[in-house]
Order: sequence, then C-alpha cells, then structure tokens
Amino acid sequence: MTATKDGAHKVLKNTSFESIVASWLMRDGWQVFLPILDHGHKTDILISDGPNYYRIQVKTVDGATEDLVIENKWKEGNVDVVVFFARNSNWGYIAPGFKEQRRPLNHESHRRFEQGQKKFLKEFHQL
Repeated sequence: MTATKDGAHKVLKNTSFESIVASWLMRDGWQVFLPILDHGHKTDILISDGPNYYRIQVKTVDGATEDLVIENKWKEGNVDVVVFFARNSNWGYIAPGFKEQRRPLNHESHRRFEQGQKKFLKEFHQL
C-alpha cells in the first residue's frame, strides 16, 4: 500500500464527513449536489427539496470538548447550514448560517446530535 501523506489524509478524512452528510440527506429524500470545487463559494453540499436550494458547509472539530468557539470562515458564502463533526468522538452540531465572526459551538441555536442518520436527521429537521 502507498502511504498517504498527512495533509492528504486530513483532506480525505474531512471529505468522508461530507459524504456521510450527503448520504444521510439522500436517504431522507433530498436532491443532493456536490460542487466540483467549493473554494471561494464555501459550499460543500447543495441540497434541494424541489423549489428551494440550501448551501451546506461541513466542518470537523477536535472531539475533546464541546466548549469550543468556532471561527466563521464562510460568512461571505451565503451558507444556510454548517454541520460540525467531532473528529475523535461520536457527536456533532448542526448550526444555521450566522454572521458573527465567532460563536460558541454549543450555542443555543445549534442542534447537537450523536453521529448516526436518524439522530442527525431529527436535529436537521428542527432548523
């Protein structure tokens, strides 16, 4: 087997979380579109229910604590939803797009989920 360089391994791992979200949303009946390149547009996944489209950004965080302050690196990208996955744990958060520069990950408007399709979709539908 060819060794994967650290930088490439990080990209592959992050992309795997995008694939998980896309799969869960397709199973829920959403149309799912994956941009060929999202740099500059800050959209990892585009979904549609038919007449409406929503931009989703998928991020990973260190899973050691949920008391993180997240940096808004997508505020100019018209992102509707940001999904955060803990890299080294089994939880995540779904956040509506926001304009502040920083916000606590466990903000009251963010929806916490245990990783899994049913729990993710339950919280996703609460937005």
